[in-house]
Amino acid sequence: MSDLKSKILPKLWRFDLKTIFLMAFFLLLFLLGIFAFLVEQKYGLLVTGMRTIGLGGSAWGVYIVFDIYFVGISFAGIVTSALIRLFNLKILKPLARMAELLAVISLLISTFCIFADVGRPLHALVYLPLFARPMSPFFGDFTLIAGAYFFASAIYLWLAGRSDAAYCASQNLPFRWFYKIWACGYKGTAAEQTRHYKTSFWMALAILPLLVTAHSTLGFIFGIQGGRPGWFSDLQAPEFVVMAGVSGVGMLIIIAAILRKWLGLEEEIKLEAFKWLGNFLWVLTATYIYFMIIDDLTSFYASPKIDTLVALRTLFGPYGGLYWTTVSSLFAAFGILFLQFAFNKWSIGLTVIAGFLVNVAAILKRFIIIVPSQVFGTLLPYPQGFYKPTWVEISIIIGTGAFGIFLYVLFLKIFPIVPLEEITIEKEKILEPGPRSFFRKLAFSSVFLTGILICVITFLSSARFGTKPYLDPIIPFSPLLFIVGIFITFFSAAVYEIVPSVKKSDL
Repeated sequence: MSDLKSKILPKLWRFDLKTIFLMAFFLLLFLLGIFAFLVEQKYGLLVTGMRTIGLGGSAWGVYIVFDIYFVGISFAGIVTSALIRLFNLKILKPLARMAELLAVISLLISTFCIFADVGRPLHALVYLPLFARPMSPFFGDFTLIAGAYFFASAIYLWLAGRSDAAYCASQNLPFRWFYKIWACGYKGTAAEQTRHYKTSFWMALAILPLLVTAHSTLGFIFGIQGGRPGWFSDLQAPEFVVMAGVSGVGMLIIIAAILRKWLGLEEEIKLEAFKWLGNFLWVLTATYIYFMIIDDLTSFYASPKIDTLVALRTLFGPYGGLYWTTVSSLFAAFGILFLQFAFNKWSIGLTVIAGFLVNVAAILKRFIIIVPSQVFGTLLPYPQGFYKPTWVEISIIIGTGAFGIFLYVLFLKIFPIVPLEEITIEKEKILEPGPRSFFRKLAFSSVFLTGILICVITFLSSARFGTKPYLDPIIPFSPLLFIVGIFITFFSAAVYEIVPSVKKSDL
């Protein structure tokens, strides 16, 4: 058994007192969040700090702030994993599964924030799939992020873990059936490794533009609202993409440092990995600082009066403390990382501090984007308002984050968080065409084309193609079926990788 396997495998399904206490603590916080959510369901959004715009309040609050924040964290998680696969970044390979898991869990808990924000989640789950229209950015939020982005990340994590699941199934571990189901018959043959290499490569290529599109859609929700001062800007989409990268890379640095110490992975997760992530982070941070400067200069130079008012209230008014904390955190993180880069002297501790600072800035910046433009930024002569989250909102957000940490720790205890099995086939052989199975090609093509066909038909139906825009879609639940089509399309990658060959030469 290799040193890595000897570090990871003995800790699987071993719940010591510290781990049990940690998981129980986060589970209790999650139960607190559930209790707060039940209070909200009983009394309505009146128990929150949100109020109608124009009546002294903000219609969106911390729920939307953390929905965007959690989705942003997932961005860097899956991007890092995809770049590792595409460019064979060996120094970061031990972080691949950490990043993939971060993406899946972050996307999952982001949906909890949406459920809390809509007030009546059951009605939303029924009516949104019935009536959502592609003309609204919320359609993209509902389909690309809650649907396509999550399914693609989950399938990516599943396929990448098949080899380790097969190895765990061969060991004397509890619940071997769980690993066998995950492995789906993986044997580690040259043909299987070749298929996995190709699947990972093409899925990474497909996921990267999907991520940019999904996070740009979040920016469009704000940026194309022409009647909302402070939001109407063509910089919203790129700012959302870059800030997602900033918060996600920062969070991955924190997680990698914690697990490096907790699991004793100092030899596997080297200082070079933090150096690579740190360089990536300071470039992203510098880019976002540039966007902020351009945005603020535009607001003060030639913007309409109401836009300037929102900018003034944000910088020097009630939310000025949050704004300057955001600016200070970003500049401090940039300074810490850039100085390490300039002098080529890296410290894991300082890099973790920078990762923490950019995440503080990411949360506060999302709050600054969302709230001031609602309480101050109305074009009509409404009174200026104020927003302060209540204990219900804070409890739900804490419970949501605690549940995400609980899931992450649970995964650590049931599955290797660091890849144990590597592809051993030589790269030159992988790139050779080799024999292929006609049955596998037929199954893959059938599933892929079926998914694409469902996507096209249901998208047109959701857009009311061939009917009046105010009528219901011709095909009931078209938006939901559109997500199903996306899932089938990405699942075709699993079909290609898992369906065995019927030729002896392909075994």
